[in-house]
Parts: sequence; structure tokens; C-alpha cells
Amino acid sequence: MKGKLYVVGIGPGGREQMTLEAVRCIEESEVIVGYHLYLRLIEGMLAGKTVISAGMTEEIGRVRAALEMAEAGYTVSLVSSGDPGIYGLAGLVFQVAGDSNLEIRVVPGVSALSSCSAVLGAPLMNDFVCISLSDMLTPMEKIEERIEAAARADFVVVVYNPKGSRFEHNLERFREIMLRHRPPDTPVGIVRKAYREGEERVITTLADMLSHRIDMVTTIIVGNSNTFVSGGRMVTPRGYENKYRIERA
Repeated sequence: MKGKLYVVGIGPGGREQMTLEAVRCIEESEVIVGYHLYLRLIEGMLAGKTVISAGMTEEIGRVRAALEMAEAGYTVSLVSSGDPGIYGLAGLVFQVAGDSNLEIRVVPGVSALSSCSAVLGAPLMNDFVCISLSDMLTPMEKIEERIEAAARADFVVVVYNPKGSRFEHNLERFREIMLRHRPPDTPVGIVRKAYREGEERVITTLADMLSHRIDMVTTIIVGNSNTFVSGGRMVTPRGYENKYRIERA
């Protein structure tokens, strides 16, 4: 008898930031599969379960292991930080599973863009785009085209994977392209380890963003032409002021 596979988003990793469904699926599962960092974030939920851990670049191995255990009759959770459908493993699961009739359910989680936005204030209240600066899976030429289009269209831009050992200079290229279309004083929010131990939060400008600590556990949000900073919070207006009279408290 076949089991089932849950592709679970654990959000930032703390139980209080998980959905009730995510917690239930992990508790129900006999087998938990994941990147070792993600497993450490939920280690308090792993007692009595078979745990299969793999490294950052072993995504296909993790997916295959999860599918094989589910095919063998186990209830399995393949865990991912954030939301598994946003730069996560949900798509790869369906690609590898093919036409399998195995029961597979994607369980959404709080994404980095949501958690980092909350830490900064309200920078995503209007149209925005997400761009990963990792060129491990997408050619840099294509990434640059997307940056150019987003900057030109005045979107708020969320940057995932801003800087890694294999792509140290992509962030510099991102900033260079953005500065063609945005003034140097454009607000920029930088968040490391959102809702985790050691969380860091900085609100700076496009001109000064590279002077701050940025790595693979960092998410960056670059404002549009209407984004402002007030009371230490980064805000992009939704446009209510065009419809209603707004008076500040």
C-alpha cells in the first residue's frame, strides 16, 4: 500500500510561525526528509521519526528519497523553509514524480518575502516582484533582463539569494542596474535570519546597501518611487490616499 507525501513549508522555522496544517502534517509523518539546516530548526518535532538529511546541493536526492519512502507505504514530510512553492522543492517533486498516482500535498508556509516584509514594516503593499540572484540554475544574462524590467517598471523588488560564495558579485550588478532607474536614496530593507535567533534588520538606501552584512540567509527589499521610511518602518503606500482622506494618528 502506498503512503503519502507532504511537501511542507515550515516558514522561518519556529513552531509559532508555522501553519496548523504544517504542524499536523509533520506530527502525522513517520519519515521527515530535509536539508540539515531546516531539520535543526524543527528538531523538537522529530522525536520517534525516521529522519533523512541531505546537503544544500542535494535537492534531487532529497526528493527521490521522500518519494521512495512514500511509495514504500510511509507517510512522509519533505520539509522546506519558507514556502515550498516559492523557490522551494514543490515543483521538483512533481517533475520527479511524473505520472505517479501517489498522494502528494503541498502545504504552504510563511515565505521569506512575507516574514521579512513584516520585520521591516509594510514595504510590499503594492505591486512587487521577486528575483533570485543565484545563477546556479538561471543564467546571469536572464537574471539581468529581469532586474532591468523590474527596475524600469517601478516594482518593489524582493531579492532572494543575494550573495553566495559562487556568485559573490551578482549583487553589485543588481545594484548597478537598479541605480539606472532609481535614485540613490531609494529605501532598501535588509533582513537576516527573519524570526530566527540572531535576527538582523537594517533600513538603508540603494546607495549604501553594499556596506551592510549580506549573505545567503539575507533577503533584501528595494522600494519603488513611492516607498518611504517613517518611524523606522519601511512603507510602500497601497494608494488609499487617492481614494480616502488619511489623517495620521
